[in-house]
Amino acid sequence: MGAASRRKGASHENAVVSWLRSRGRPHVERRIAGTNSDRGDLTGWPGVVIEAKNCKTFDLAGWIDQLENEIQEASADTGAVIVKRRGTTDPGAYYAVMTAERWETLMTEAGR
Repeated sequence: MGAASRRKGASHENAVVSWLRSRGRPHVERRIAGTNSDRGDLTGWPGVVIEAKNCKTFDLAGWIDQLENEIQEASADTGAVIVKRRGTTDPGAYYAVMTAERWETLMTEAGR
């Protein structure tokens, strides 16, 4: 990965962190890269793994596989891939991607 891609990814991660903090998640922060086991891009939300993607080409299957591995590595309860949506810089309008099974579990836990 080149320097420009790393900067683009870091900018995306920082935008998601700022948005989550503004929504009442004050401890969310970027995870330091280069650890032995990958536990997601963001940390500070207990039980939740967040993988952040800002890519021209979508690889949903690959991203979901990565997310599921990171959830296991982190011994987390759930997680999502936050994907930047073209044409907006508002993280609230980005995509939150997970398997239908994870989504259904969240809905059930929310009493829906």
